[in-house]
Amino acid sequence: MNIQACVRFGLVAFSSLWVLSVQSADRIWIEFHSIGDPSDSKEAPILLRGSDARWQLAVSQDGTTGPIDVTQRAQYLAEPSGIIQIDSDGMVRPLQNGKATLRVSRDSIQSEPVTIEVSNMDNPLPIHFGNHIVPIFTKYGCNGGGCHGKLAGQNGFKLSLLGFEPVEDYEHLVKESRGRRLFPSAPDQSLLLLKAINASPHGGGQKIVQDSHEYRLLRRWIEQAMPFGSENDPVLASIELIPRERTMERDSMQQLSVIARYSDGSYENITRTVQFESNNQDMAEVTPTGLVTTRQLAGDVSIMARYQGKVAVFRSSIPLGASPTEWPEPKTNIDRAVLAKLKKLGIPPSKKCDDGTFLRRVTLDIAGRLPTVQETESFLKETDPNKRSRWIDAMLESEDYADHFANKWNAILRNRRTTPESQFGSFAFHDWIRQSFYENKRYDHFVKEIVTASGSIESHPPVVWFREVNNVESRVEDAAQLFLGQRIQCARCHHHPYEKWSQSDYFQMAAFFSTLEKKTGRSNQDPMFVSKVANPSAAHPKSGTGLKPAGLDGKTLDLEATGDPRQALAEWMVDRSNPFFAKALVNRYWKHFFGKGLIEPEDDLRLTNPPSNPELLEAMANDFIASGFDMKQLVRDLCNSETYQYSSDANESNLSDSNGFSRFYPKRLQAEVLLDSLDKICGTQTVFEGLPAGTRAVALPNTAFNSYFLTVFGRPESSTACECERSQTTNLAQCLHLLNSKEIQSKLSDPNGRSSQWIVSPYSREVHVRELYLAAFSRKPTPEEEASALAYLAKKEAKLHEGYEDLVWAILNSKEFLFNH
Repeated sequence: MNIQACVRFGLVAFSSLWVLSVQSADRIWIEFHSIGDPSDSKEAPILLRGSDARWQLAVSQDGTTGPIDVTQRAQYLAEPSGIIQIDSDGMVRPLQNGKATLRVSRDSIQSEPVTIEVSNMDNPLPIHFGNHIVPIFTKYGCNGGGCHGKLAGQNGFKLSLLGFEPVEDYEHLVKESRGRRLFPSAPDQSLLLLKAINASPHGGGQKIVQDSHEYRLLRRWIEQAMPFGSENDPVLASIELIPRERTMERDSMQQLSVIARYSDGSYENITRTVQFESNNQDMAEVTPTGLVTTRQLAGDVSIMARYQGKVAVFRSSIPLGASPTEWPEPKTNIDRAVLAKLKKLGIPPSKKCDDGTFLRRVTLDIAGRLPTVQETESFLKETDPNKRSRWIDAMLESEDYADHFANKWNAILRNRRTTPESQFGSFAFHDWIRQSFYENKRYDHFVKEIVTASGSIESHPPVVWFREVNNVESRVEDAAQLFLGQRIQCARCHHHPYEKWSQSDYFQMAAFFSTLEKKTGRSNQDPMFVSKVANPSAAHPKSGTGLKPAGLDGKTLDLEATGDPRQALAEWMVDRSNPFFAKALVNRYWKHFFGKGLIEPEDDLRLTNPPSNPELLEAMANDFIASGFDMKQLVRDLCNSETYQYSSDANESNLSDSNGFSRFYPKRLQAEVLLDSLDKICGTQTVFEGLPAGTRAVALPNTAFNSYFLTVFGRPESSTACECERSQTTNLAQCLHLLNSKEIQSKLSDPNGRSSQWIVSPYSREVHVRELYLAAFSRKPTPEEEASALAYLAKKEAKLHEGYEDLVWAILNSKEFLFNH
């Protein structure tokens, strides 16, 4: 066998891998990062500085479908011996100063040599408290919210949450309580170490073992008289995972290696100090040492690595391995991105749904209602190949679309009626939202008019939003979550544990709202809001430093005291280059139509929560921007895609697919839509006090209208900006309500309802059964269903009214009716 090998170097600047040697089908290599331009040196060594240094190797070998990890199965040979020590899991530790040449081999294939250089074994490097000690507390949960990191600390000892305030931690650990926790003259007798190894009673139990790497590092830091470090010391700039992504088979393993890069250009391997977390443990789990093991499910999974406020993500695709002879032809950008992912995963999509299923599905999703019997019959008879696109357009131009999406946004914009006096504003804001959707107001204009709302409710109803989010904190947090998909609530009190947002980021956003004042309006419940003349700023809660306004990841702005700083915020928000704005809306709408977001939850778009299909999200966001933020066009793109029109019936390969969108995922009807649908099938109308007869539940202007049905089926209370407030779970109360509640029974037996009308109808029972199926399912009954229904009605000849009620009751309690599929 011709043996070829290579060493790969990944470059941070180019986010790619550089292959040194000639490509070959039989290769094995070590993956690590070069410290400079690869054209300068092809012999860049792995540097181990000091006795505390470690390096986790990640060894790859060519497999049949791509690189596979062989770190745990490779053989390691270092020459000369005595310079380094290598464990069977690929962990390299220094023994003495010098240079060693490392080769790895497996199956008679050997890698090119890699140089490992060891230095400073006799002259230990100073330990930096923030860079080296705090990460140990984080790794073992000492500064977590359930231990010493909580607000009051634990048993008299307090640390900052997740170590984001190392100066405070140093004060608590070294200087507090007369320094009783540390003894430089006898490090092993330090209370910190005794509790960590549980030699002294410790509520958290044993965290580390004596003579472990962490113990030795803590001991040497104490022995060095607990240095904190100086202002000139390098600080952590970034962390990077090796490899960044990989296609993995089911029941396979992948060793991850993590590199920390510092502001002075130095680097070190921190794999064993990093916190790892899988975003889907049903697909893959990860050990504290960075070993990823996949399970039986196919799909995409991400592994997060977190270290001192920096995060990196490893993405893995786990193919099913199916190889159909034919794949459907993509028709839109959405289809191309989805099919590319499905082909990579080896998951063939389901077939296209039939016309009746499509009609019911898209009418429920766009208009929030069932198609009428007449609409269904007409659509099923029509032969125009473009009839689906034409129906989508018709629904988008209907008032039902405006009602349905006004109901959706009404809830997350917190439009509530809490007192009789707040009714005017609530109704006005709902009407403004509804009209915005009916006339297809551009999304960027829609958002700007809300964020910059000023004056009275009569002149500008979006002012109601400021009435409901009635302090600076709630305005900052709602604006970020609603329009940017960023949950920054944590950063109000401390650095966000799963994101890069700090308290400074939070209060720089808060500065945009710092000049907004509440004025007396037509009533206490309908105030006015205006921007006072002042320099916008916000004080950092710990340092007290005044912070000028800045968007998340945006530039600090010097705004004049004569203008409204919210105008600058809105302009930054809707700017086409904003990395959050378009993606947040696209993902929110994808969740609405497909039942599951590309990112879940739909308003949590952080680095550590990556999309299931990044290419799809990026393409859709770009198309949305190119359309001029046209929301109706976005709906057209979604609903006209072949992906949206896949059947919900699984094929033999995609039953376990949960995020590839190889089929349509059934979703339960929302509370308001379900109530309206029940009325349609029963031929009744729910009456809402104070509103005109015939008002649909989806058209209610707020959530203050009493309805046990809507409450039990998960209608949100509009008390937060999170769509998670709407419950889509099924519970016993819902089942019992549909089965035997007085409300449902009264609808079934209503003298003006469908069942009563059928009794006096001149049409046959066959016609009635077909009408019921067309109304409920947008399809005719199968011969078996029709025969069964007619046979039951024949048995109830003496009580035919009761027979019809039973038939409608059975339909209403079927999964086919309760779900959009």
